[in-house]
Amino acid sequence: MASRAGTVALPQDLVDITALLDAYFDVTPDLGDPSQRVAFGTSGHRGSSLKASFNEAHILAITQAIVEYRGRQGITGPLFIGRDTHALSEPAQNSALEVLAANGVTVLVDARHGYTPTPALSHAILKYNREAAPGTPQADGIVVTPSHNPPADGGFKYNPPHGGPADTDATGWIAERANQLLENGLRGVKRIPLNDALAAATTGKFDFLSSYVDDLPSVLDLDAIRNAGVRIGADPMGGASVDYWGEIGERHQLNLTVVNPTVDPQWAFMTLDWDEKIRMDCSSPSAMASLIQRMSVGADGKAPYDVATGNDADADRHGIVTPDGGLMNPNHYLAVAIDYLYRNRSGWNPDSVVGKTLVSSSIIDRVAAGLGRKLVEVPVGFKWFVPGLLSGEGAFGGEESAGASFNKRDGSVWTTDKDGILLALLASEITAVTGSSPSQLYRGLTDQFGAPVYARIDAAATREQKSKLGKLSAADVTATTLAGEEITAKLTEAPGNGAPIGGLKVVTENAWFAARPSGTEDVYKIYAESFKGADHLAQVQQEAKALVDGVIA
Repeated sequence: MASRAGTVALPQDLVDITALLDAYFDVTPDLGDPSQRVAFGTSGHRGSSLKASFNEAHILAITQAIVEYRGRQGITGPLFIGRDTHALSEPAQNSALEVLAANGVTVLVDARHGYTPTPALSHAILKYNREAAPGTPQADGIVVTPSHNPPADGGFKYNPPHGGPADTDATGWIAERANQLLENGLRGVKRIPLNDALAAATTGKFDFLSSYVDDLPSVLDLDAIRNAGVRIGADPMGGASVDYWGEIGERHQLNLTVVNPTVDPQWAFMTLDWDEKIRMDCSSPSAMASLIQRMSVGADGKAPYDVATGNDADADRHGIVTPDGGLMNPNHYLAVAIDYLYRNRSGWNPDSVVGKTLVSSSIIDRVAAGLGRKLVEVPVGFKWFVPGLLSGEGAFGGEESAGASFNKRDGSVWTTDKDGILLALLASEITAVTGSSPSQLYRGLTDQFGAPVYARIDAAATREQKSKLGKLSAADVTATTLAGEEITAKLTEAPGNGAPIGGLKVVTENAWFAARPSGTEDVYKIYAESFKGADHLAQVQQEAKALVDGVIA
């Protein structure tokens, strides 16, 4: 049977929103099942009410734990809270407000009663803390989002005063305390009715949209985009950026069209992802099929837009579509963005480094070397880029999964969380300033540095095998060659900061692979790349799987 990937969702693909919301309130998690306990991954606690992994009890417990964590850390400023368009996000935000108000926490919610992109919340935290008088209590925040995950999912993420994702010390403490509260039947959780919480003197409003949109000229050359008349097609993909894109076009007088302003908690308009699931992954050709189709050249020989972009549900990821190249591979766009920014941001620290995750393309390494910039390679997770973005010593941080952010034009911090809106608009600035599309510029980079072939595959693994993979040492790998080349490095710690990578990376002169256990499924992921073509990449993948299976058996 032919795959339906890239085709519009059918009625049988859609989640029952009534059942989803009923389960949020009615289902009690079984704490004897590890999948139903609170667990923070790289982007907060995620799950589905239908699987008893994201229910009212979870959110009440997590929020109380965050309140207690704030108290332990001396964080007494306002807490910014925002949500995306997933069906579970609004009830989860309401549950959190009930607990926050009962605990006397000053909370700021969206003044427009709308949706809040993750980068807008990070920007708000940083702006507040930067502009506050010395000695003023610091602000932090909560984003209610499962990012690009399917419509049945919910997510809950804590951002401390540095504005970025909380580190493992914070999330570990919060998760442990939340599970204690769940085990005690929520005794210890303070809570008041929602109407009382909304009317509480400690609950206020904040205009996330204006704060973010009006500050964009400090980080992007919007004059260049406007003067060049770049035609932008922006697809919010049913997510939290929906109102932001229209305002960006209007306030900054850009030639910008919001190609699909629909918000639907079932995402019935979406094309199915590679596995025939609805997933708002703006780096996936299948999920982005409708926008790619919109960019088709018409009878006049022209595409309707010079740049088309997509964002996931909380707008922390970006997808870039060009007339000549279609949907760009995220790694390719990161390489172009890095090359452009470090050549065109004279206000940045001249010694600022390039930050990337260790599973991002090695063409970034070669671009950084060509720029004369130091490369800092960190584990998966945007939290590792936070210190550099704050200090200006790492003015750009990017992940292979289409997430990145960079500093303002004067070198000061913009966001410390991924910003898909920013990276999407950067594609228009690049087009305006260089006269070339990002995909054309990428081809120029490959002429200079070589053309890598990159892919990720998943392999089955038990819970025990995943645990073993996460604890490997370089000494566990006895192989000396990979796909015909001498192994030059066996890494279980990131070279940029010495932090454990939770897996293994093996490097040769022209190729590498990295294997990491999934945090949500019984698989491990193999990322691999070769500068010697697709056949060599396939050999790397085959030997990588055999090598990993051998050491975790």
